[in-house]
Amino acid sequence: MAFQYQILAQQIAQKIYCGELAVGQRLSSLRQFAELQKVSLNTAKSCYELLEAQGLIFVKEKSGYFVQALPNSPQIAVPDHPDFQSRPREVSNLELQIQIHEAAINNKLIHLGSIQLSPNLVPIEALRRSIQRALKHSKPEDFLYNDRQGHLQLREALSAHWAEDGFYIAKEDIYISNGCMPALSIMIQSLTQVGDSVIVPTPNYNGQLQLLALLKRKIIEIPANTEGFDLDRLEQEMQSPGVKICLLTANFQNPLGFCLSNAEKERIAQLAAKYQCYVIEDDIYAECSFNAKRPLPIKYWDQQGYVVYCSSVSKSLSTSYRVGWFCLPQRLQHLHARLILQNVSVNTPLQLGLADMIYSRAYRQHLSELRPKLMAQVEQYRQFIQQAFHGVSIRLNQPQGSYALWLQFPEQVDSLALYYYAQQYSINIVPGIIFGEDHRYNNCIRLNAGHELSQEVQDAIMLLADWVRGELSTKSVA
Repeated sequence: MAFQYQILAQQIAQKIYCGELAVGQRLSSLRQFAELQKVSLNTAKSCYELLEAQGLIFVKEKSGYFVQALPNSPQIAVPDHPDFQSRPREVSNLELQIQIHEAAINNKLIHLGSIQLSPNLVPIEALRRSIQRALKHSKPEDFLYNDRQGHLQLREALSAHWAEDGFYIAKEDIYISNGCMPALSIMIQSLTQVGDSVIVPTPNYNGQLQLLALLKRKIIEIPANTEGFDLDRLEQEMQSPGVKICLLTANFQNPLGFCLSNAEKERIAQLAAKYQCYVIEDDIYAECSFNAKRPLPIKYWDQQGYVVYCSSVSKSLSTSYRVGWFCLPQRLQHLHARLILQNVSVNTPLQLGLADMIYSRAYRQHLSELRPKLMAQVEQYRQFIQQAFHGVSIRLNQPQGSYALWLQFPEQVDSLALYYYAQQYSINIVPGIIFGEDHRYNNCIRLNAGHELSQEVQDAIMLLADWVRGELSTKSVA
């Protein structure tokens, strides 16, 4: 578990990055801060020293502590997004979707494509210790075919873990899967049929769109932006014939990074019940919040059992740790037998290892250390991108959690052409064309900020910037 001074420093850092605390603003004195937060003077001093070490505040002799100017800190404009008419349609460009997805997970390329954590942010030793302990204390029956619903020990651990975060899901309702995407696939197939329509906000995670295309489901897009999406439009489309489910991410959506308010999440749960339209909630990024406390899911406000909660540890722990889950509300318990047959059993040692990490508090400790690192790293990327593209009218999201960056260029820039150019130099990015239909986002790219901003990554971003400048110059002359 994080120390109190680390939690307080993280909260102040978030206010600095978001502009809530202005550059040059004087902070409370150590004594005032200690009294306000009801902590000791030593805790207050440790908090300020950590912020000073991170380059976020500075001290003036006999004057106090002040907010430090971040390098190149002028605000970057956030991307704008078009409005459009929503209608049922098939996902196009499936072959391109698959091609770009395969490239995005190619570890031989520079890691700006797939949203994944650097190995340096993965608690490898803690994972190893938990798996070793789990094997040491395992029972003979753990080496037989296991319960397809998932090992009881992990389901109990997850239930307790979430209860600590403020929401409760019974262990009986949790089903362990081989990651989040298999969980989504099972629930989409269970609640819809081929040809049915699924509501998705766009731009939307391309992996979800690819999944829906492979399952031969249609999509109904509703416009999204860096603040969220239009709930009135969502309500309107929930009433459309043939619509049975929505596929939503409320916490740090990929690629925009928005986090809906509690009031918006509550309204979504109410709309789902009112129109009997199930919400499949993909909450895979919630534990990558930049705040000390993770945001609540839509599921928290689900009174009638119309929200199916899905997630995994692939974004908060490791992409290779293929353990996810879906949580079945009582309303859908009649699907239990079918889901058990569809669900593929998950490696038992991995399940027990994760359960041990949760019970030993190693996972909680990892999250408390990861969040401030991610927040600082994402901001480093944003500031460097601003420098690299100096003179180019770019727009860039400012996520409140996670590490996906959505970069928008002037309309003349073809991000698919940029994608193919970057491939020649072993640089992997994801072009905006596959995050929605009608080429709406063709002047956008998504970047991964989960790896350190190394010299190699900086050089790659500079190469992208030079190409964009060249394109704009050529088209300006033309």
